[in-house]
Amino acid sequence: MAAAKIKKGDQVIVLSGKDKGKTGEVVKSMPKADKVVVSGVNIAVRHTKPSQGDPQGGLKRAEAPLHVSNVAHVTKDGKATRVRFEERDGKKVRVAVKTGDVI
Repeated sequence: MAAAKIKKGDQVIVLSGKDKGKTGEVVKSMPKADKVVVSGVNIAVRHTKPSQGDPQGGLKRAEAPLHVSNVAHVTKDGKATRVRFEERDGKKVRVAVKTGDVI
């Protein structure tokens, strides 16, 4: 299993799909499925019938997972960057390719 380039809590930008260009924070990471859930992005709407647990029913909105290849890290100036791994001070760290900053 390769190390995760995108983790929970990272600021990312969506590269493709209906929400292209939107930015948000990774709420959940699913490394086995290669997917991430980003806050406020890829909202799925479910029509639910009223039930005992939810007597109101109606439209339920929730964030759906995106494939990790469709998101990229955001630099301080708001642009997308790739991530590489480097060893600094004897530790393996994630580094933004465009700026060289440690993530």
